[in-house]
Amino acid sequence: MLNVPSQAFPAPNSQQRVSQSARNKVALKPGCSLMDWIRLTKSGKDLTGFRGRLIEVTEEELRKHNTRDDCWTCIRGMVYNVSPYMQFHPGGEDELLKAAGVDGTDLFDQVHRWVNYESMLKECLVGRMAAKPSTLIHGLYPSSPSTLLESNLPSSLLPPPTKDHCPRFDWFQTDVTVNITVYTKCKIPTSGITVVDLQGGTLRVEVFLGKLSYLLHLQLSHEVQEHLSVHTASAVGRVQVCMHKVSSGQWAKLGEPLESHDSFLHRKDCALFYRKCVLVSKTHVTHDTSVFHFQMPPGTVMQIPVGEHVYLKTTVKGNKVVKPYTPVDKILMPNSLESTEATADVFLMIKVYPDGVFTQHLCGLNIGDSLAISSPNGSFSLRPLHDITHLYLLAAGTGFTPMARLIRFTLHNVGNLRNTKLMFFNRQESDILWRSELDQLAEMEEKFEVKHVLSEPSDDWTGCRGRIDASLLMDFMSRPKESRCFVCICGPTPFTKLARGLVQQMGYCDEEIHTFLG
Repeated sequence: MLNVPSQAFPAPNSQQRVSQSARNKVALKPGCSLMDWIRLTKSGKDLTGFRGRLIEVTEEELRKHNTRDDCWTCIRGMVYNVSPYMQFHPGGEDELLKAAGVDGTDLFDQVHRWVNYESMLKECLVGRMAAKPSTLIHGLYPSSPSTLLESNLPSSLLPPPTKDHCPRFDWFQTDVTVNITVYTKCKIPTSGITVVDLQGGTLRVEVFLGKLSYLLHLQLSHEVQEHLSVHTASAVGRVQVCMHKVSSGQWAKLGEPLESHDSFLHRKDCALFYRKCVLVSKTHVTHDTSVFHFQMPPGTVMQIPVGEHVYLKTTVKGNKVVKPYTPVDKILMPNSLESTEATADVFLMIKVYPDGVFTQHLCGLNIGDSLAISSPNGSFSLRPLHDITHLYLLAAGTGFTPMARLIRFTLHNVGNLRNTKLMFFNRQESDILWRSELDQLAEMEEKFEVKHVLSEPSDDWTGCRGRIDASLLMDFMSRPKESRCFVCICGPTPFTKLARGLVQQMGYCDEEIHTFLG
């Protein structure tokens, strides 16, 4: 359902225009101003009692927390411990206590719907409301939205998400901007899950949530500028798309819904969406491998989840060819370690084969030529990485590409990680991708190790020789006491199958192994 705002913003009778006295604003004690609250939230103090761990909250549990010193409330499916905020609330404690132990969404919307509560209360987030038992088939499906999104069950066996767990969207405007906000109702990764395409007035916003995809698809009612921005609040599960109007003024409505608008489907059931991208540069990495830098069209912002790939599509000699490739970052370890909110660029590390029809076509592209690139796709999940202590990566040749972003992500986002180790198999020394970057990273990061293995080394090679076997892995993949290990494998199909079998023989179960295929 589209939100149709009034012609004035704020509307004449909206809460934004209500006088402060009508809101029963109270005098705050010294040291309880908004800036004092912000300083408290940034102090690192545990404001929930769970030390940053998010939990699922049942209705029964929520009702227990209904006093001034123990006050939880739910807003749009997310539960907050607002006890620490009591003395800072301009409306007074009594107003907050009206929502103690219950769902306070309606009350919040009546009083100050425009307030950015997700940001103000992000350090008070306890978790999300649990699914009611009646909404899922008992004994077959998981009972929480988070497990539903990341379940290892085949997507064909998963039930459609219940209404309570479906994302929702809202929109608001000023005279010069239009902002669309998607509430995912679950915590989302910082590595990027959103793709936005604006083409000829048609807006397509796709948010990836594990094996599910939420889609907004609209013909906008008025023109907006080509360039837009996407902002993600991962802890509270919010994605905001910001656009600038071509002509200032108020819109009566956002637009007309198109095919599959406001849908929440299994990703395998969603058709891939392609956009034409321009080749900006080609940079040689080795004698037969280059990084191809493609730029998205002006109206596209694409956040590619770690471990996922895109498809390249073109016509070669009259035949349509589609091939998957896993993007890498511009370099292995950028100077800025902050995750990029959005990007207009895709970097693909591709080996050009002498008899490869598609790769020879890529090699022949001139700077400025275009190619169709799909939205992200893949089965990799970050969920198993959250609590691991040891990550082992086994890569052969260009099977290194999914490992590149994975290395960066784990080193700077997995708090319990003690060690990330890459065993990199190649034929000759000249085949090693980003060798100097990998060796430099190993020197800089005490938590990262790389071991190069060559099957056809030169006489002066002093490193490890041979092919993957049990003895190599036994020395490399130790399992320290009380460790939690995870293994990722990628390479040619024979290598991947052999490596997985060897790892399983070492006692690793299927839940501890991920193989990148294709």
